[in-house]
Amino acid sequence: MDAQFWNKKTETMPNEDLKKYQLKKLKETVKSCYDNTRFYKKKFDEAGLTPDDIRTLDDLQKIPFTVKADLRDNYPLGLVAVGIDDIVEVHASSGTTGTPIVGAYTQTDMDNWQELMARSLYTTGVRAQDIIHIAYGYGLFTGGLGFHYGAQKVGAAIVPAGGGMTERQIKLMKDLGATTLACTPSFSVYLAETMIKMGIDPSKDLKLKRGLFGAEPWSERTRERIETELGIQAFDIYGLTELCGPGVSVECNEHSGLHIWEDHFLVETINPETGEVLSNGEEGELVFTPLQKSGIPLLRYRTRDISALNQEKCACGRTHSRMLRVLGRSDDMLIIRGVNVFPSQIEYVVMGFPELATQYQIVVDRPDALDVFTVKVELTEKSAQDKTIDLNLFRNKVQSKICSVTGLTPVINVVNPGEIPRTEGKAKRVLDMRAGKI
Repeated sequence: MDAQFWNKKTETMPNEDLKKYQLKKLKETVKSCYDNTRFYKKKFDEAGLTPDDIRTLDDLQKIPFTVKADLRDNYPLGLVAVGIDDIVEVHASSGTTGTPIVGAYTQTDMDNWQELMARSLYTTGVRAQDIIHIAYGYGLFTGGLGFHYGAQKVGAAIVPAGGGMTERQIKLMKDLGATTLACTPSFSVYLAETMIKMGIDPSKDLKLKRGLFGAEPWSERTRERIETELGIQAFDIYGLTELCGPGVSVECNEHSGLHIWEDHFLVETINPETGEVLSNGEEGELVFTPLQKSGIPLLRYRTRDISALNQEKCACGRTHSRMLRVLGRSDDMLIIRGVNVFPSQIEYVVMGFPELATQYQIVVDRPDALDVFTVKVELTEKSAQDKTIDLNLFRNKVQSKICSVTGLTPVINVVNPGEIPRTEGKAKRVLDMRAGKI
């Protein structure tokens, strides 16, 4: 093991060798899907394809996409490609928008997931002497246990805090000397706010060095706020239940994109409207083909996450492609008066005003024929007490900035500290009240 790399040979593999390895694994995955799942056999037969038609990496584009509805239609285990006795663990998405997405793991899948998470943690600087405080939810959600398994392999001490009990979590971080925090970015902001109320200065009273944040889109300005308020280095980490959980990609110290572990995942970007494959650097929807999943193998899975790829070698020495920070999800995108709006665009504006706390809420309604676009923002404690702030003038400044970013002029509702609901899991940023009014 190199001081900088968990697996230097793999992480710095020459591009030509990596592609040969990917092609070998792709052929194996395609054959497994065709031979062992009725779903993929039917898809291939309908498309007039056989596994032998996949001879090059470019032939991947011949394969039809797999979408989230396919997993729901085959709930719970209709896409499993092994015997049920070979499944050793099951995870699932929240299912808040319908039938949950199930991830079924063989022992090989579990070993690979642990390896990917160990590699990801090591990339951010986590070592055996670290103490990692895991505030992701445990259970069916892959977050908590994914970090737990990876930290075990690295050899770090683990505090499996889970969600909730914010003040108790802060006490544990302080008393046990946590050096690494793992949670959603919105919860880290909530932790920072609560520390201030408890009279705790993170940079003086805690030993935190770094935080690994994922499970929801967040902006560069949110990173800046987190790093300033917690006194840490913030890393972005990415994953999906459908692919393995966290550990698909992660930032290194260069913070110039998230390294996708391409020995385990083939990645494409496509035009979300047409399905056309895009060139390197073009912004589009991420599509992943896991190369080493045996429980539920997938081919060309559409994530709905919007990003762009950078295939140049990173300054850190790693050769695997990087994905830029996820802008948002195509299915989370709001269409307001015919204009596409991502919550991350609003977050970018909010984080640029030091007078505002990090909480915000987007409310879209249609009381009559026209959409009403409202952004609720919250003053910081300091700003709320500052009598020199002209709220009308400040409201206009926020409105003007959002208009310049989105092309729409929202209603700005400035509220006092603490009025926007906090969450100890994924933040609920959008309230779309238009259902049944279109």
